[in-house]
Amino acid sequence: MPKKERKKGLFLSIEGPDGAGKTTQARMLKERLEKMGLPVVLTREPGGTPIGEEIRKILLNPDFREMTVPCEILLYSAARAQLVSECIYPSLQKGITVISDRYLDSTIVYQGLAGGEKPEIIEMINMWAAGRLLPEITFLLDIDVETGLRRLRGKYTGAPDWRGDRMEQKELEFHRKVRQGFLQLASRDSERFFVIQAGDRPESVHEKIWEKMQEILRDPAKG
Repeated sequence: MPKKERKKGLFLSIEGPDGAGKTTQARMLKERLEKMGLPVVLTREPGGTPIGEEIRKILLNPDFREMTVPCEILLYSAARAQLVSECIYPSLQKGITVISDRYLDSTIVYQGLAGGEKPEIIEMINMWAAGRLLPEITFLLDIDVETGLRRLRGKYTGAPDWRGDRMEQKELEFHRKVRQGFLQLASRDSERFFVIQAGDRPESVHEKIWEKMQEILRDPAKG
């Protein structure tokens, strides 16, 4: 697990409500950094390792409606502990840039600020699980809930039996709490979070991310 020694690589996360375009933006950012000749690892949460991907199947299975929020927290934390130990931290120590499609902020928001558990307990568990490793910068893609969910469901047009995963199936009010939760975290940690309105075309959103990335690459201390 991470110690206090200085990391060599750059750690970035991309967060936001469902349908904000996180996966698309993570991929676009990876490709652009690689064009500059930088080594990049793109991972996701939950998942990113063989163990984490198995945990992901359990967490997002829409049939497991009886799963409690504490159970969710511990499963997300377990997947995260494995991801940090097996993938993220070793990559950073090699000088590789790591982009994570979601990270521990999602657990604080989904299970805490929206799910009803105490955020401080979730943060304590997850900082332990992640060895206190936080991204240098978190790109928060903000989008109104209705647009995000409409986008999400639009991806599955032609799949009439699509139900969405356990989180996507939550009621509208839950998703509204998720959006506000992310904005609340961003307001408390403005040095790490960079908020981007994600309702535009993916290319326009990417350019806003890239502007910030150029600033960070010129002077990593600004991240």
